[in-house]
Amino acid sequence: MTVNPARPAPGDSPGTPPDAGGAPDDYLERRALRRGSAGWLLLTGLGVAYVVSGDFSGWNFGLAEGGFGGLAIAMVLMGIMYGCMVFSLAELSSVLPTAGGGYGFARRALGPWGGFLTGTAILIEYVLAPAAISIFIGDYVESLGLFGLTSGWPVYLFCFVVFIGIHLWGVGEALRFSFVVTGIAVTALLIFAVGAFTRFDAANLNDIPVDASAFGSNSWLPMGLLGIWAAFPFGMWFFLGVEGVPLAAEETREPARTLPKAIRWSMAILVVLALLTFFASAGSRGAAALQDAGNPLVEALQPDGEPTTLSRIINYAGLAGLVASFFSLIYAGSRQLFALSRAGYLPRFLSLTSRRKAPYLGLLVPGAIGFGLAAATGDGARMLNVAVFGATISYALMSLSHIVLRRREPELHRPYRTPGGIATSSVALTLACAALVATFLVDVVAAVIALVVYGVAVAYFGFYSRHHLVAKAPEEEFAALAAAEAELDRG
Repeated sequence: MTVNPARPAPGDSPGTPPDAGGAPDDYLERRALRRGSAGWLLLTGLGVAYVVSGDFSGWNFGLAEGGFGGLAIAMVLMGIMYGCMVFSLAELSSVLPTAGGGYGFARRALGPWGGFLTGTAILIEYVLAPAAISIFIGDYVESLGLFGLTSGWPVYLFCFVVFIGIHLWGVGEALRFSFVVTGIAVTALLIFAVGAFTRFDAANLNDIPVDASAFGSNSWLPMGLLGIWAAFPFGMWFFLGVEGVPLAAEETREPARTLPKAIRWSMAILVVLALLTFFASAGSRGAAALQDAGNPLVEALQPDGEPTTLSRIINYAGLAGLVASFFSLIYAGSRQLFALSRAGYLPRFLSLTSRRKAPYLGLLVPGAIGFGLAAATGDGARMLNVAVFGATISYALMSLSHIVLRRREPELHRPYRTPGGIATSSVALTLACAALVATFLVDVVAAVIALVVYGVAVAYFGFYSRHHLVAKAPEEEFAALAAAEAELDRG
């Protein structure tokens, strides 16, 4: 680890003497989050909120890539990947309960480069995904005819201003708001499943025409075996974001006990919602009718194209689901940016917190970037594909971190231990690498955009920020302590 012994951090008083990490004595005091604001129930709600919008739309485009059978297998494999990964993250979060989340785990296991690469990949996911969702919110507002608004920059701006404002108010208030909106969305999904299953017909599941030229194609795999792989990114939509729960570590009561419990419960709820949503919608209307639908759940409830009372309810609930995910992903992005900048990986002034202990620049800067991207492009699907690319890189590196720490530090105190140990995280690592490659099958342009952004960030770290890390940051202190203990053991 390299630290700057003399240079004060940007945003700090220039007359304050720096510590050994190049930061003034009150460095961490000016970068403190509100402790003990969340228990396991609010964190479980946060985990579901990250993901719930993916149940309402997006996953169905995987039907065009692999058909019902291909997407079903992809969903199962991606569910296994997320299940294995969250059990690994539960262990890691009990060992290193800091706001860095995946970045902090990789920092301890893989060093500064591994930490930065993981944190940057996570940040790409959590900056791009809210921008994309704001566009989808605009589409819903327009389709519902709310206030006569059309999808455009005023709606996107409203989303960012109002929901970032709630986050600036305080984390406790923000998580409670998220919990309520998520509860509405989950209730609507359960009501949808009941209504859709009354029209269920197994013949609807395999009504997509078979591509006879595709290897291994049949009625269940109309695009052949390769279609399974191509559907991986869409199978992820049922779970994408749940890995963000550990980012709330420093604002959690008893994090070593609370975080693993919340992570496990979040994943269990998401698995149930995924199965209900997938089978009910495809069996009700047919896979062919849903493969290109912007609002597949509503489409599933309108076989004649005419709105029903239930379809209208689900339409409004879809908007609630989008708001829940948008709101929670803003939270996740701000905490990842906060942790990276507090440790000096990104400009340090971004980690300053307000009197209400909210990382205000960590909220405002990504929000401004997200709004700018949404207003300039209007291409939510492309931005989500970029976010998925970043996510898969972080999944591979976080799973690898679990393996490395199990092998290198077997005696490390682990309040929670992953069932299956290294075998579990190895499965997650293998599937994450497969999902990363699959993103090129779906959207090469999005993958290239993500690689360019990633490359610029890596250049910044390699040429500048790795020489200006802050020794006082929790993740750096954990690493320094581990290095000292290793040195003592060797001596």
